[in-house]
Amino acid sequence: MNLQEKFTDLCLPFSKDQKLINGFWKEIETKYTERGRHYHDLFHLENMFLELENVKNKITDFNSVSFSVFYHDIIYDATSKSNEEKSALCAADRLHKLNLDEDLISKINTQILATKSHQKSEDTDTDYLLDADLSILGKDLPVYMEYTRKIRKEYAIYPDLLYKPGRKKVLRHFLELDTIFKTEDFRNKYELKARENMTTELQIL
Repeated sequence: MNLQEKFTDLCLPFSKDQKLINGFWKEIETKYTERGRHYHDLFHLENMFLELENVKNKITDFNSVSFSVFYHDIIYDATSKSNEEKSALCAADRLHKLNLDEDLISKINTQILATKSHQKSEDTDTDYLLDADLSILGKDLPVYMEYTRKIRKEYAIYPDLLYKPGRKKVLRHFLELDTIFKTEDFRNKYELKARENMTTELQIL
């Protein structure tokens, strides 16, 4: 199932307004294919869904996690420090129009905001979302290095003099965590490899 079909199926239990749903999908597609997006694109969303599909039976509310995937990076500007807040606001506005109830919107809001700091949550669903978001860190080294190149392109506005110290800080932050991945499933699958990959990148930087 492609992303558009996935999004439509997700919306239909809440709203039968096909024109509205199509409009919201078009917006998602447009945002995630903006110029300057090299990693935070539709392929990133596809990868997250592939990862989450493997643990679907462990997720309590797959609908809210799915909405969070679609909207967590809808606003993405490499120079901004408030992308997650803006993405959460955008999601809340669109989901109100789709007639989702306040509790569900609030849950999705919290999940999107959690992608800012990637701290362990009291909500397991949120932890699965965060782990899927970071799963690229634990892929084979060539895939990981391709990801680092794409991230560098997204930050092309910054010269190496500014980019490299910032990137090193991010990598050290993750390496200093007790565990990068919050759920046992993702820890078992990706933790060791992610640490190896990030240590390699630090050496290169």
